[in-house]
Amino acid sequence: MPNCARYLIFFQYIGTKYSGVVKVPQHEVVKKGVQDHLEDAIRRLKPINPVAVSISSRTDRGVHALSNSAHFDLQRKNDKPPFAADILLQALNAQLKEEQIGITRALRVPDHFHARFLAHSRTYVYRLALGIPYHSLLPFTERHLCWNLRNTELDVGAMREAAALLVGTQDFSTFRAVSTEMHFKNPVKTLDVVSVQPGRSFVHTHFHREIPFWEITFTSRSFLYKQVRRMTGALVAVGRGKLSVPRLKEILLARDSLAYPQSMAAPPDGLFLTRVDYRETGDIFLNLQCSFDLQPSQQTSEEQCISRGNSEK
Repeated sequence: MPNCARYLIFFQYIGTKYSGVVKVPQHEVVKKGVQDHLEDAIRRLKPINPVAVSISSRTDRGVHALSNSAHFDLQRKNDKPPFAADILLQALNAQLKEEQIGITRALRVPDHFHARFLAHSRTYVYRLALGIPYHSLLPFTERHLCWNLRNTELDVGAMREAAALLVGTQDFSTFRAVSTEMHFKNPVKTLDVVSVQPGRSFVHTHFHREIPFWEITFTSRSFLYKQVRRMTGALVAVGRGKLSVPRLKEILLARDSLAYPQSMAAPPDGLFLTRVDYRETGDIFLNLQCSFDLQPSQQTSEEQCISRGNSEK
């Protein structure tokens, strides 16, 4: 149909008030998913086709995103031409203004484009705040946006040694939480990056005292259910001296979800999806990405989205 267009959107959200990113069945609704609100916003633009948003990367209840992505089709009535991408972005944000959800970029893409299956990699960052005995002592800008630990120090060297064990292609069954999809998902994943680096508070120059922050970054094409939170919990346990590096290796090689110690998984609050990368060999774009850096000193603009030309590999 000449006036039906497929769009790719990058969007951000604070996950605290949502049930997760994917839509919730109507009979189970307590909190809506981010997808529910996105589809409601698109319907308010009065398309004549059924609205269905395909999310690239699933995040669970309480997990945040600075750059998730999705695609959808939109056909306007009365043979009106498709929305220009910048007009669509403004229109959707106007519909979402009461929510903690925002569209950061919109693009017209080919009809065969699929936000989930064509994603080349995904990056998650987990934020840790040290020396905070009570949640109420965090600045408001950090509440529900990090994992506050009583520890004033972590053994970062041991954490980095443990992180090196997770890099590469291997069976991550141990770090997969039990779910209904366990028997359908291949537990073999390739982790390209697992790093432990210093971070900082969002208000580090204004809060009355310095809070040490650390960030654990994971990059892979895909992850298993709750894999990142379980890996984070294990690395933090190593940093606190509650789990040795050799013991972590044993747990990994067990390839058994039940081998993972109970109550070790990190809470959802500190987890951010920060980047989804695409590589498309057609004429539209090559290596499209939209990403955000959590460290303000390295952020060159509010929206760090880059569309690279065909000369870049």
